[in-house]
Amino acid sequence: MRATRLPIPGALWGRYPERRELSREAPLPVPRARRYAAFVRRVQRMDLRTIGDKALTARVTELRRRFAQQGLTEPAMALALAIVGELAARELGTRPHAVQLHAARAMLDECLAEMATGEGKTLAAALAAAVAALARVPVHVITVNDYLARRDGGHLRPLYARLGLTTGVVTQQMDAAARRAAYACDITYCTAKELVFDYLRDSMVRGRDAGTLHELLGGLAARPTVLRGLCMAIIDEADSVLLDEARVPFILSRAGGTQSRPEHFERALELAARLEQGRDFSLDAQRQSAELTRAGRESLAAGAQAADRLWALPRYREEAVSLALCALHLFHRDRDYLVRDGRVELIDATTGRTAPGRAWSRGLHQMIELKEGCRPGQVLETVAELTYQRFFSRYLRVCGMSGTLSEGRRELAQVYGLRVARVPLRVPSLRRVLPTRVFADARARWSFVVQRTRELRDGGRAVLVGTDTVADSHALSEAMHAAGLEHVLLNARHHRAEAEVVAAAGAPGRITVATSMAGRGTDIALDPEVARRGGLHVILCQANPSARIDRQFLGRCARRGEPGSCETLHVLDAWLPRRDAELRPAWLARLLVRLELRTQLRRERVARNALWRQDRAMGREPILGADGP
Repeated sequence: MRATRLPIPGALWGRYPERRELSREAPLPVPRARRYAAFVRRVQRMDLRTIGDKALTARVTELRRRFAQQGLTEPAMALALAIVGELAARELGTRPHAVQLHAARAMLDECLAEMATGEGKTLAAALAAAVAALARVPVHVITVNDYLARRDGGHLRPLYARLGLTTGVVTQQMDAAARRAAYACDITYCTAKELVFDYLRDSMVRGRDAGTLHELLGGLAARPTVLRGLCMAIIDEADSVLLDEARVPFILSRAGGTQSRPEHFERALELAARLEQGRDFSLDAQRQSAELTRAGRESLAAGAQAADRLWALPRYREEAVSLALCALHLFHRDRDYLVRDGRVELIDATTGRTAPGRAWSRGLHQMIELKEGCRPGQVLETVAELTYQRFFSRYLRVCGMSGTLSEGRRELAQVYGLRVARVPLRVPSLRRVLPTRVFADARARWSFVVQRTRELRDGGRAVLVGTDTVADSHALSEAMHAAGLEHVLLNARHHRAEAEVVAAAGAPGRITVATSMAGRGTDIALDPEVARRGGLHVILCQANPSARIDRQFLGRCARRGEPGSCETLHVLDAWLPRRDAELRPAWLARLLVRLELRTQLRRERVARNALWRQDRAMGREPILGADGP
């Protein structure tokens, strides 16, 4: 680790430790793999299998004293990992492999460990968390959803308890008291979103006293916070959290005090529906914004003459109609949101799940509700906002892991000051990657998927098909039903038993159709008969802009040296008119798809970079009382 001073709440770091200066120092060179290999051999030579439980507990006590006196020295970390590994074998029935020890050591060096899917990231994170917690550093282990937080926290609790460590779990439905108790534990499992919103709520409580002597001397006693500061974060699926989810700020909202005015939203939608794209307005899908042209503003002025005095104000009507244009043209049902029980529920773009309790601000949510025939709720006003770039830069120590980090290593170093350390495979990969196919339209693609799936099922294989949206998953499901293929559908509408569905995706003849959520973090148990016949076959039907995102889904097959295969399908008419798409030869079609995906990837990087630069320019504190997007 970079410093000997460990971030522990108290006299040195204050009652709420966090990094006050957001610009991180340039990342250090990544330690050589040979150094980690030598460290792992050192740990494995400490064979503790013959030591009794009482003697092992005594060693844990001595190790805590050693950490308190010397910090995280190399010899102390080697002994700690040997002890934690032995207790994992006794309490969980799982002894860490060399690659897991390698990854844990890299994370204790404040690196992001690129560890292949199926190599045991959960235990690797537990090893690093336990070592840091034994040194009295509060640790947040950040997972991608509530289910994984509950599962991992519960599964690993016996191991942590044997080490004398407490375990907390934070999920969406918990109240402030339960959250405070969970964060008070030595190791807390939670999602990034819950963590950010809890930090924003704490920022509202702390106000101007944050980081001052008044706060240190007891100013928080009358105004208790939920968190104990930002000491150390271990981020599972780190690229998903730090890159994919870092495109928009997180906004803390509250009811605006006045009821919604449906007539206002209806008027804005009515005026927006009269405008013509290209002539009256333009759309920016990346920024999710609409801009009126001069002709559009003039048309709006003429159409608003009969309305009340507010509509006579140019800025008022133009902002309202621009928002209505976004609601009409940029946000789509079964892609960005679901309509369920008369309510609009947001779909998380990264996980594919609904996000209960979250809503768009500034009246956008109410306009989408009216568009879908729902009764509009109360308008929310923004009280604070924060980006992942700013939030995770506040942690005193950050590390993590994922199977797909290499492609984003430059951005991770530039924005977060984080290094990527590659962990070698435990056994060589047997994955077969079939050539990418491009189809003129969605109908041709679904026809191919149905035919390919039938052939694989008849051959005793298991098939996992990934689609981009809820609508696409339903379209493919209908095609499967029409062809008489029994299958399981997994998307934001059908996700209750997600882990069970994904875990069973390796059974003989099993067909699973899923959106991008696809049970990340859940192991697919491959049936021996399926393995004998070639393993799981993954078909990716999404137009992902990054090879990293492709690898996340394709990595569901051929884990831990098992057999398996995968292929990627694209539809050309997503970018070209159908008649043009049908005229393109196959080689040119593939080239056009690659060019378009690279352009989309650049746009996303530019958007994240702009948000990061804006954050740096706006200062160090969360934006309180600002108006969010």
